[in-house]
Amino acid sequence: MGRQQELAPTCNIYAMITIQKVIIIVLDGVGVGAMPDAHLYGDEGSNTLGNIADVLGGLQLPNLESLGLGRIIPIKGISPSIVPSGFYGKMSEVSAGKDTTSGHWEMMGVVTKKPFPTYPNGFPKEVIDVFVKKIGRPILGNKPASGTEIIQELGKQHIETGFPIVYTSADSVFQIAACEDTIPISELYTMCETAREILTGEHAVGRVIARPFVAKNNQFVRTDRRKDFSLAPPLSTVLDHALQKGLEVVGIGKIGDIFAHKGLSEEIHTHDNQDGISQTIKCLKKHFNGILIMNLVDFDMKYGHRNDVKGYADALKTFDNSIPEILETLGKKDILFITADHGCDPTTPSTDHSREYVPLLVYGKALKSPASLGIRQSFADLGATVTEILNLSQLPCGQSFYKILF
Repeated sequence: MGRQQELAPTCNIYAMITIQKVIIIVLDGVGVGAMPDAHLYGDEGSNTLGNIADVLGGLQLPNLESLGLGRIIPIKGISPSIVPSGFYGKMSEVSAGKDTTSGHWEMMGVVTKKPFPTYPNGFPKEVIDVFVKKIGRPILGNKPASGTEIIQELGKQHIETGFPIVYTSADSVFQIAACEDTIPISELYTMCETAREILTGEHAVGRVIARPFVAKNNQFVRTDRRKDFSLAPPLSTVLDHALQKGLEVVGIGKIGDIFAHKGLSEEIHTHDNQDGISQTIKCLKKHFNGILIMNLVDFDMKYGHRNDVKGYADALKTFDNSIPEILETLGKKDILFITADHGCDPTTPSTDHSREYVPLLVYGKALKSPASLGIRQSFADLGATVTEILNLSQLPCGQSFYKILF
């Protein structure tokens, strides 16, 4: 762990082999440059990986470099001239948005044509009045805010009154923050379920999020018991199709929350990135046929939204250090995809997601010699490829790049 692994380029000696496990690792918020329509989202100039590297004078990610990261876009410190051991490219988002829900859904074959509603002035009276009536107490906040800042601002008043803190962001989210000693975690989750029931129709936000925190050393600190309550995808996803075929579908991290607990045979919740990596390696050592999809949220939640450039870079390094063990654990019939769901550039004034291309790296011992995957026109190209690999029901969107791999 922590050292670069010398990886031989994959070859096609197993070209006719049946793939056993498809592993999809989603690096939450790790974008690779503004999309052409980024100006419509206020994200001109965003480039999560590229800008972090520029600010810090370069990134040292030898294992991602070996897979082909430096050939996707110029990244200071990452060489584009190394012969890659994996396939490499980047993907565009077709969906109207730049959030976790639309990114993951599109990746698995559901394009969101209408953007989820956002609330730059807070939630309207008709929403808040119903919510207050149903939970039986007033609320604090009701405005766009940084989650770490609003609990410092209103945490003391919240503890004194017992009123939950409601806030939103530039994303389509209804977030409820509460101190675990003031509102027990089970009650906070119930409040979120209530909000989810209310927020339908024109107010159908992408996610309701529980944001528990505790008081520590005169500060208020988030705990790891966050929980997302997402809308259910309106159509069947690749995950649903795999499950219907009798394959195992394991979701690690917040995958279960993102897909409203649909299309999964097993859900494994995690505390942080390291726990997610450990759980993934543990699962890879088991014998099963199907899909393992894992979200590493710390890049986005802990560092992107807080504009913590160094923390973000350190988290990238930690993930990079884990790649040799992940690759060593892959079987001859396994294929690994590494990608992201949107950008979250910590170098810009914004603390929100950014409309960016996402990286695409693919590795497997049964594949052809590595090559460029180009610029994929939709995140759904990944889902279409997985569909073809596992011989699932065809998706209504996405262009498979199966023939480039095999």
